[in-house]
Amino acid sequence: MNRHDILITYGSEPKTMTRALLERMDLAAMIGDRKASIALKPNLVVAVTPEGGATTHPQIVVAIIEYLQEHGFNHISIVESAWVGDSTKEGFKVNGYPKISRTYQVPLIDVKDDAYIHKTVDGITMEVSKTILETDFLINLPVLKGHCQTAMTCALKNMKGCLSDRSKRMFHTLGLHRPIAALNKVRSADLVIVDGINGDLDFEEGGNPVQTNRMFACIDSVLCDSYGASLMGFERKDIPYIGMAEALGVGEGDLDKAEVIQLNQPSDEAPFHPTGRAGYLAKHTNADSACSACYGNLIHALKRLDEVNRLKNVKQQICIGQGYKQVNDPSKVGVGICTRGLGKSLTGCPPKAIDMIKFIKELE
Repeated sequence: MNRHDILITYGSEPKTMTRALLERMDLAAMIGDRKASIALKPNLVVAVTPEGGATTHPQIVVAIIEYLQEHGFNHISIVESAWVGDSTKEGFKVNGYPKISRTYQVPLIDVKDDAYIHKTVDGITMEVSKTILETDFLINLPVLKGHCQTAMTCALKNMKGCLSDRSKRMFHTLGLHRPIAALNKVRSADLVIVDGINGDLDFEEGGNPVQTNRMFACIDSVLCDSYGASLMGFERKDIPYIGMAEALGVGEGDLDKAEVIQLNQPSDEAPFHPTGRAGYLAKHTNADSACSACYGNLIHALKRLDEVNRLKNVKQQICIGQGYKQVNDPSKVGVGICTRGLGKSLTGCPPKAIDMIKFIKELE
């Protein structure tokens, strides 16, 4: 696996999906030294389980630990810090991490209790977890989801859990974007495995999940977030910290240079059944056996259009799903390769939300 690769797998079993990614990238060869210290950094921003779209599925962590131990790596830790005002230990508890720790003899490290090292980048001085800075190989396990202040959060922002609470507060006073970029210049992940199974549509703390049944892996955190932004219907300019991190030399976010490798097809997924805010957006769709990945991208695209008051211009429902494979109807429009027989169709399996937005705007 090289820095321009994006590995993607679809499914509903996080442990199986994670294993497929690890074997395809040959993680053991990537790390090399069996004596290397390895830190797993999930997203446990609040003490809730993954169903709400806020936190990393713990079976992803289990799959990585099992793989590493099978390949002779035994210096593994799970490192995280909840947001200010919430308990990391409670987040560990509600997600079953104490049992994982006992079963695999892997310590849980609450960054709130860790020692910190002061680092300065771009004029910003921050207190960073000593454990994170001293680890040999850092595996970042973010959830791809919306965020009320930065529009989205994925690899780059998930590193904020490596800070002291004092530095987290300071980051917010500085507007988040510039300090997030600076933090990743101090320490960015050696590998990112993104939990994109059901990230929240709008908020970091979850509550309105959108099922996409997808995981992807990257070496480059900037490339990872550029790709994640496109899946959620954002242009790179909508997420300023991506470009700022690239300018600092953290990575390269040009998706034209990326090699996107799909390990399987999303047609294996169960149909998506949106609720809440996603349910409101789904009224503009006409789904027939739609795959979660494709439908989830459409929901994100409709959300972006709604934000700029252009959803009202969508005069007909957008068809989507495998039920349209044999349909030839010039009066209908659709997204996804299954709708190629309709009057107007956006191909792709699945097309990204950013491409769906452009397609839908052209229908107006």
